Amino acid sequence: MQSLPDSFVEWYKSLKAVKANNGPANGSIATALVVLNRLMGNYDIDFSAHVAEGGTQIKGASGSAVAAILRSFGEERPFAKEGGRTNRGGPSEVRSLLSTLKNLQLEKYSSDKRNGVLYQMQLFLVDRVKDFHNRQKIKLIFNPSLTTWHIVHNLLLLAAGEGKAGYIAQHLVGAKLQLRFPDMSISNESASTADLPTQRPGDFLIGNTAFHVTVAPMHAVFEKCRHNISQGYKPFLLVPDNKLIGARQNAEQVSEQQIAVESIESFVSQNIDEISVFDKNNLTNSFRNLIFIYNQRIDEVETDKSLMIELPSNLL
Repeated sequence: MQSLPDSFVEWYKSLKAVKANNGPANGSIATALVVLNRLMGNYDIDFSAHVAEGGTQIKGASGSAVAAILRSFGEERPFAKEGGRTNRGGPSEVRSLLSTLKNLQLEKYSSDKRNGVLYQMQLFLVDRVKDFHNRQKIKLIFNPSLTTWHIVHNLLLLAAGEGKAGYIAQHLVGAKLQLRFPDMSISNESASTADLPTQRPGDFLIGNTAFHVTVAPMHAVFEKCRHNISQGYKPFLLVPDNKLIGARQNAEQVSEQQIAVESIESFVSQNIDEISVFDKNNLTNSFRNLIFIYNQRIDEVETDKSLMIELPSNLL
C-alpha cells in the first residue's frame, strides 16, 4: 500500500479554515475528491484540464459526483450538496493541489503505484468527511430557574462561539414559527440559501409579513426590507439582542416606522412563555417540543448535522 505524502497533508492544512467546520470548507474537500478521482483515470495535472469554461468552477464538480466517490469508500451520509461547484476558492485550491502533485513527480510512477498514492489522498479526505459528520451537536443548557429569554440568549452565545450562530438563529426562528402556527406550512431552506435566487421575500413569510433573520445586520438586509415595502410586504427583522439598538436605528433611517425590528431572544422566548401559559411546569415540555421541531428542520435541509441541538437530560 502506498503511503500518504507529507506534502499533501501540508496542502490540506494550507486550505482556508472555516470556523464552523473547525477545518476547510466542505466545498474544498469536495472539489479535491473530484479532481483526484479524475486523475486516477487520466493523470493530467495541467490546471486547464480541471477547470470549466470561464475558470470559476471545477470541471465535473457536483453533489452526485462527490456522493458517488464517498459511497465507494463506504460513506453514505450527505455531504456538500453542490459538490464544491459554487466554492469560490475551488480553482485556486485545485491549482495549489496540482502544484503539490507536480512536485511529487507521480507521472514517473507506474499507473498502479500512482493510483495507490492518489487513493491514499482520497482516503485522507474521506476521513475528514467522517470527522465532519461525527462532530458533537450543540449542547443546550436548560436551567428552568433562568428566564426563557436568557436560555435562548445563552444558546445563541454558544452557537456564536462555535461559528454557527447564523444557521442556528434562522432554524430556531423557523422552529418557533412552526410551533406557534402548527396548521401553517413554514418554509424550510438551508441557512446558506440566498433569498433572491429562490425569489423568497425573506427567510419566512407569514401572511404579508416577511421575516429576515440575521446575526450580522448589514446594509443588504435593510435593502431587502426596503424592497419588501415596495412589494407590499411588511418586513420584520430579527437580530441578536446586542445588535438590536443599532439595527433599529438603521431601520428608521431606511424607512421610518415601517420596519419592525426585534431581538431573536425576545421573539422566540415570548412565544415559548405564552405557549407554556407562563407556567414553569409547562416550560419543559414547550422547550422540548421546540428543540424537537428544530432538529427535524435541520435534518431536512442541512448536511451539517452538528447544527442539531442535543437535548440535556432534564429535557428528555
